[in-house]
Amino acid sequence: MEGKKKTTKGLLFLSLALALSVSLSAAATTHPFQLQTQTLHLHSLPHPPTLSWPESEDLSEPDPEEALSLSLHHIDALSSDQSPEQLFHLRLQRDAKRVESLLTLAGLNTSHAHRSGSGFSSSIISGLAQGSGEYFTRIGVGTPARYVYMVLDTGSDVVWLQCAPCRKCYSQTDPVFDPTKSQTYAGIPCGAPLCRRLDTPGCNKNKVCQYQVSYGDGSFTVGDFSTETLTFRRTRVTRVALGCGHDNEGLFIGAAGLLGLGQGKLSFPVQTGRRFNQKFSYCLVDRSASAKPSSVVFGDSAVSRTARFTPLLKNSKLDTFYYVELLGISVGGAPVRGLSASLFRLDAAGNGGVIIDSGTSVTRLTRPAYIALRDAFRVGASRLKRAPEFSLFDTCFDLSGLTEVKVPTVVLHFRGADVSLPATNYLIPVDNSGSFCFAFAGTMSGLSIIGNIQQQGFRVSYDLAGLRVGFAPRGCV
Repeated sequence: MEGKKKTTKGLLFLSLALALSVSLSAAATTHPFQLQTQTLHLHSLPHPPTLSWPESEDLSEPDPEEALSLSLHHIDALSSDQSPEQLFHLRLQRDAKRVESLLTLAGLNTSHAHRSGSGFSSSIISGLAQGSGEYFTRIGVGTPARYVYMVLDTGSDVVWLQCAPCRKCYSQTDPVFDPTKSQTYAGIPCGAPLCRRLDTPGCNKNKVCQYQVSYGDGSFTVGDFSTETLTFRRTRVTRVALGCGHDNEGLFIGAAGLLGLGQGKLSFPVQTGRRFNQKFSYCLVDRSASAKPSSVVFGDSAVSRTARFTPLLKNSKLDTFYYVELLGISVGGAPVRGLSASLFRLDAAGNGGVIIDSGTSVTRLTRPAYIALRDAFRVGASRLKRAPEFSLFDTCFDLSGLTEVKVPTVVLHFRGADVSLPATNYLIPVDNSGSFCFAFAGTMSGLSIIGNIQQQGFRVSYDLAGLRVGFAPRGCV
C-alpha cells in the first residue's frame, strides 16, 4: 500500500514537471527575446563651429574656490572654408593616421619617445593634428601671458609649443612664442632631475636640457626643455616643465603646441598632481546636437558624483595610455555571443588591452570582437534599409526621408561600470543624403581603442590618484 502511494506521488510530480516544461516552452515560443531599442533622431553632418574665447584672456584675480574649467573646440573650427562632407573625410583620414600612430607605439612595447586640491577647467577643440589630439583649448604662456591654441591629448605626455627663433616651424594661428619676452621662462640644466625624466634627453653647448618628441605619423618637435608659467583663464600654474620647440615638423594645423594629458611622469596632470589632486575630466559634445562647447576640468570638481568607475590597468611597458578592462558588449539587451573578455585582455608582456583615447574618433576593436559586435547589430537592425559601405565603415544604412528610427541599444560592459551609449554615439551620418553608418571598426592589432564618438555626452573623469576612470551620462551641462 505504501509503495502504491509513493508511485502515485511520483507520477503526479512527473506530470506536473512535464506540464510546467510544456508551459515554459509555449511561453518562450509566444514571447521570444524582446530586442531592446532606442530612438535615433536623424540629423545631417554639422557645419564647422565658430571660434569664440570670451573667457580666455580674463586676467582679473581668480576666485580660490572656483574650479579650473576650460572650453574645448574641435579642429574643424579652424577649417570654416570646408564643407561638412570635406570635414568628415578629413576627420577619417586623421583618424586612420592617429590609430596607426597609437598601434605603432603600443607595438614597440617600450617607453615611447613622446613622453611626451584646487581646480580649473577649459573648453576643448578637436582635430588639430594628425599625430596628436582632436581637441584644443586656449592657454596663456609666459609672463605676461601670451595666448595660443594648444591641443589636448590623452595619448601623449610632454607639454610643448613652438618657440622663436625657429629653425623650422609649421604655420600656426597665433604669433610664435618668444621666450626672451617672458619674465618666468627658465631653461632646465642638463643634470636636473626634470631633464632625466625625458626618455631621450640631450644637452646643448649652453648646458640646457634638450627634448625631442616623435609621433607615429612622422611629426616631431625638438628644442629646449624648460619651465614656464601657464595661465588657464584666471588660474596661473607656475613652473610647468615644457618643451620650447625650435624645430617642429608635421601637420599640427593652427595650434601652437600640445598639452599632454597621459599618465607618464611628464604629463600635465602628473606634473600638477599636488595642485589638482591628479584629477581631470572632459566632456565632448555632439556638435550636431548641441551648441554648448566641450570642456575640460582640472581638480577635485572634475570627478562627477554620478560617474560609474572602472579601474585603470597598468601596462608596465607603456605608462602613457589609459588602459581599462572591457568585459563584453550587449546589443539590444543581450550579450554579444563570441565576444569574451579574453579578446580584450592586457597580457603580462604589455600586448593587447583596451585604451580610452580622446584623440581617436572611431572606436577600434580587435577584429574578432568587432565582427561579433557588427553581426549582432546587423541582426538587431535588420528592418533598416542597408546602404553601401563607406570608407572604413562596413555596416551602413539608407535612412533618407526619415526623421527618426528605432535602433538596438549598445552597452559597453567595463569592470564595475556599464556604459549605455546614446544612439548618436554609434550610428552616425556620413553624408547629407541620409546615409548613416555603425561607428565602430575592426583592427588587426590586439589593441582596442575607445574613441571620442563613443565618449560624446559623457563626462569622462580621470582619477589618477585613485587609479580609476569614470563615466557620467549627460555630463556636458
